[in-house]
Amino acid sequence: MRRTVHPIETESYRIMRSRADFDRFEPLTRAVVERVVHTTADPSWTGEVVADEPALRQGRDALLAGAPLITDVRMVASGITAREVRIGLDFPGVTDLAASEELTRSAAGMRLAAAEHPRGAVWAVGNAPTALLELLQLAENGELEPALIVGVPVGFVGAVDSKAALRRSGLPAVSTLTERGGAAIAAAAINALLYWAEPGGNR
Repeated sequence: MRRTVHPIETESYRIMRSRADFDRFEPLTRAVVERVVHTTADPSWTGEVVADEPALRQGRDALLAGAPLITDVRMVASGITAREVRIGLDFPGVTDLAASEELTRSAAGMRLAAAEHPRGAVWAVGNAPTALLELLQLAENGELEPALIVGVPVGFVGAVDSKAALRRSGLPAVSTLTERGGAAIAAAAINALLYWAEPGGNR
């Protein structure tokens, strides 16, 4: 996906690369890590993001082929402007399902979205650990086969455990190691995949 890069962004990347070493990452992983660092202005993210290059390739290919892109909350979707995004919370019946099954609304949204898009979608979870855990349960039950899960929920309750569970699952994934994450991080990872261009990365 081609786009015009503003000179301010070009200079920002130059400064960023002078302050952190990105050369150790494979190309798509580097694209994701760089965009996260650029988004946060925090080079410490170079040690936080966990990604698998073939999984990123699979996710990117799916996105460029028009696969559904589904986020847990609107904040993630608002950071992705290059293509259409579906939001779990906006699926009809979320409130009723959450009440009847004693789920969070975020988890209910993921369950409804997965019923409509069980195969080949790209998922971006930037807010709710319960949304990520619901995706993992659906995958374990054979009800979900994602092209990629960007699982970076933020918080002190459940976030670390849900992301560790994602890494253990063997599903194609991007995650973060600690409580850190959030909507901006999820959107940055997706944008990195959308904007990356062969052969030299996302810039």
